[in-house]
Amino acid sequence: MDFSLSTYYPIFLYLVAIIGFAISAIVVPALIAPRKLTPVKQMPYESGMDPIGDARQKFDVKFYLIAILFLVFDVELLFLYPWAATYQEGSIIPAGLRDVVFWEVQAFLLTVVVAYVYAWRRGVFKWR
Repeated sequence: MDFSLSTYYPIFLYLVAIIGFAISAIVVPALIAPRKLTPVKQMPYESGMDPIGDARQKFDVKFYLIAILFLVFDVELLFLYPWAATYQEGSIIPAGLRDVVFWEVQAFLLTVVVAYVYAWRRGVFKWR
């Protein structure tokens, strides 16, 4: 087994290109960006709201309900991607088991729809 450093020249060249791009992506904007500081630019900014008034203001519970519902439905849809990718002709799922998997996913989707309808009927999506 002969070790030749010339075999690794493309990798070293690629590494130099990556490091050069990373450094230039940091340095060039710092050199050409405008530096005019105003009181508005120096003011803290949080979630689209100007920091005026008391920092301990109360938020409506609906903000949290919408966030939790988004996470629940997002995670549930995340489980559908592997099923959709493997549920096809010639997939790794045997033909006899394919029908069982199909009905399990249908039950899963029915659960998601029932949860959505329940939240909708309870008025979670209304912004009064």
